[in-house]
Amino acid sequence: MAGDGTIGKACDVLDQVATFQRPVRFAELLESSDFPKATLYRFLQTLTNQGMLSYDPDRQTYTPGLRLVRLAHAAWTQSSLAPIARPFLDALSQETGETVHLAQLDASQVLYVDKRNAAQPVEMYSQAGKVGPAYCTGVGKAMMAHLDEAALDRAVSQQSYHRFTDKTLTSEAALRADLDLIRSRGYAVDDEEHEPGIICVACPILTSGGRMLGAISVTGSTERMNFEQLKHWIPRVRHVAEQIGTEAQAWRFPETRVNADKDRMQAT
Repeated sequence: MAGDGTIGKACDVLDQVATFQRPVRFAELLESSDFPKATLYRFLQTLTNQGMLSYDPDRQTYTPGLRLVRLAHAAWTQSSLAPIARPFLDALSQETGETVHLAQLDASQVLYVDKRNAAQPVEMYSQAGKVGPAYCTGVGKAMMAHLDEAALDRAVSQQSYHRFTDKTLTSEAALRADLDLIRSRGYAVDDEEHEPGIICVACPILTSGGRMLGAISVTGSTERMNFEQLKHWIPRVRHVAEQIGTEAQAWRFPETRVNADKDRMQAT
């Protein structure tokens, strides 16, 4: 974040506070911070004054501020697919009885923007607002497989390749081979690659011009089903992804507007 100056450093502090997922004291932040004590304190004071953080003087703790909540709500409604996709996700979750995820790529990682729980919820990592790895999740691989060449090279180079389970892909070569397969068949799978006992099938959300907007998945537990049973839902997942893509393009991501903007730029 060095190239982002003061704003980048302030964002680092916001991320640090949010990562705790609970009220956090200054000493705890300092212990895990790269900033000197005086610098960290100055950032915390500024962020608190701006409403980006909230400070409880009695407990002497920091939490994300209400201004962040307003900004997050604006981003959720204006930039994410969630409001458009919600009725489709609800219907798919009800039909399958399983957990349905909606995700978008954020800095080559998976950002879960919505989650509709199964009839019998299973404890798992993913929650709306959480960021996860792209190389070992169904939604992540479904999205990466449909990036253009430059964006794909960037995304692949930024993966960590940490081994979460015995089935995790841990090299660029293995990931690229899997992405080629995903691209050819139109769907991705997570066969306990990120979490033991958690399996999913995922499809990309694309515009009619092939632009990748996000991905959806149906996720189950090996305690209740095997992988072949879960694959039964692939045609429905693909159909719902197409529905969301059509709806999103009509309202928020029209290809005609993108093409018009390109034409204007080329003409000037």
